[in-house]
Amino acid sequence: MTFATFLSYWSGLAFVAPELPWPTLVGTVIGMHICDAIMCRLLAHNGGYPKTAWTIVGFIGGLSAVIVLLLLPRRSGAPMAADERH
Repeated sequence: MTFATFLSYWSGLAFVAPELPWPTLVGTVIGMHICDAIMCRLLAHNGGYPKTAWTIVGFIGGLSAVIVLLLLPRRSGAPMAADERH
């Protein structure tokens, strides 16, 4: 297994675009994982989890980390949305 193949499967791009050239693959993976890290930071903040730790986990774990945060229950000290304060 080459590093490009590993990177493709790790990011999920192998299922969408299996034959990307190396520079495109790396750029796309970095962009996707930055977006995943941002989503993890927002979800962690809203769920009451440590933001910095989940940002790092989101960058490394990608979509898997986002899914885990979506499934985790909200902690008791988490901020509430405006429509939940009634």
